[in-house]
Formats: sequence, structure tokens, C-alpha cells
Amino acid sequence: MSHLTLSTVLSPRLLKLYDCKNTVVVVIDVFRATSTIATALHNGATRIIPVDSVEKCIAIGTQTGGITAGERDGKVIPGLQYGNSPAEYPESFIKGKTLVLTTTNGTKLLHMALNAGADSVITGSFPNLQPVCDYLLKQGKNVLLGCSAWKDKFNLEDTLFAGAVVHQIKSSFHIDCDSSLAAEEMYLKHKDNMLEFVQKLSHWKRLSAFGLEKDLEYCITPNVAPVLPLYKNGDLIRG
Repeated sequence: MSHLTLSTVLSPRLLKLYDCKNTVVVVIDVFRATSTIATALHNGATRIIPVDSVEKCIAIGTQTGGITAGERDGKVIPGLQYGNSPAEYPESFIKGKTLVLTTTNGTKLLHMALNAGADSVITGSFPNLQPVCDYLLKQGKNVLLGCSAWKDKFNLEDTLFAGAVVHQIKSSFHIDCDSSLAAEEMYLKHKDNMLEFVQKLSHWKRLSAFGLEKDLEYCITPNVAPVLPLYKNGDLIRG
């Protein structure tokens, strides 16, 4: 039996209950930050600088000559150049560039995990499911799957992705965590009709009201951007 633990944190508000030392934290924000991060890096972005405020985003964009991007409540923030849609970052646009990104939930959790002393931080979403699982199996460290949730309230899409990861890697870990079991059960129940299921979700309804269904379908498609975003010295780079 492995001595390594695998836990799932269902909301950033619960992170303080977990020990992040000697742990790889996976920041999950399926709709849409971590799907966008994987896509931009897969399409050749040099790096992504995740920031937790709009002011910082604009300042760092000016310093680095990077593209400033972000959303609050699903909409592009006035003063920033681009939004949080994976479709905005094709190779023809993003290759060789720096992206400075701030989002409602995902970038906030990333900074919380670092402040809590995480050994390393990566980002995960269905588009990069396989590289995330491969990395976690190689590290020989405890794993914390961190769901960004929606303004600290539980959400299903991040939990579904956590369940997909648990399902793939659980045989290498000791799981004494009901939220991981629940996430896996939910994923197994819905993995063959994922699109139908996620259309019921509050976040789907919130974002599809802005005409973002295509984005959302992409965000639940496995391995369309198979890259590992790894946090290093303030940047997310290809791991």
C-alpha cells in the first residue's frame, strides 16, 4: 500500500484544512482558466503569468510587453485586451508571446496554494488530462487536487475533472478522502454522457448566456491540448 496520499479540495475555502508541504497541488478551473492556460501553452505561448488582480495584470503586461487577459464573472475586464476563452489563443496569435492572466477563481487558488507551501503547482483541465496524470505518477509526492469552485461555492465541473484524475492514478496512492471518492464516482457515472450532464450545471448556464457553448464543450474534451503547465518563478511554463 502506497504511503503517498491523494486528496481533493472541493473549494479554495477548504484549502487551509489540508497540508500542502511535500505536495503537488493541481489547480483546476475547467470553465475556463485552466483550459485556456493549457491551450495557450500548447499553441506556443512562451509563458503565462497568473496574477490575482486586474491592477497587477495591467502593470505586468506593461513591464513585459505581454498580452493582458482575464475575466470576472465570465466577461472580459475593461482595461484588459483579451478574455478567458481558449478559442482566443490559436497558434497564429499566441506563439512566442507572454500572456498575463487574471480570472475569477483559478488564479486566486494558485496563489493560495503557493502561500500554503505547496512543493509544486501545476494546472489541470480535461484538455490536458493525460500529462497531468503522467506527471503526478512520476513525482513520488502527495497530491492535492484543488477545485477552484465558483466564488468559493462548490462546483461540479472541477470536481468531475478531479474524479477523472483520481480514476487514472488511484492505484499509486493511499486515498482516505471522501471528496476524492465522491469525485471519482461522479466522473464514472457521467463520463460517457459528459456533455449532456454539464449542460445542467450552474456555470454552464451562466457562461452559455454569453454564447460560450463551444468554449465549454472544448473545456470538457480530453487531451486536445496535451501539455503540462508548471509554475516556476512566477510563470506557468511547459513542464
